[in-house]
Amino acid sequence: MSYDDMINLPHPEPQNHPRMSRWQRAAQFSPFAALVGYDAAIEETARLTEEEAELDADRITELDAILKALQSDIGSQPAAAVTYFCPDARKQGGLYKVKSGKLKKIDTVTGVLIFSDRSEIPIGRISQVERLDAPDPPSVF
Repeated sequence: MSYDDMINLPHPEPQNHPRMSRWQRAAQFSPFAALVGYDAAIEETARLTEEEAELDADRITELDAILKALQSDIGSQPAAAVTYFCPDARKQGGLYKVKSGKLKKIDTVTGVLIFSDRSEIPIGRISQVERLDAPDPPSVF
């Protein structure tokens, strides 16, 4: 069968509506996604987390002394920068964060530091404390 009689005919143009662009034609099929959530799963797998470092007994004793010193000055709301571990809710590990601000309370019953902005940090997750309002230049404890 030969198509020589049709091969050179002009492409038919629609009579009732304008021709769709390629982008508009492709958009008809964009709602269909065979792998819904695949990109999010790949991003979640690729997201890096850290393991929480275990503190030795000497470091725990140092942190305890620092917190006791801050507790004795809690009435003046001392400014401090606290580095702490924040566990990841979705996967193993987490990341270290630094919170700076004025301490309002050190609650030894519930085991949290409470800042003046009402944010709380679990004492057991703290790895470092730096006093920011010391009379001398700030030093890492």
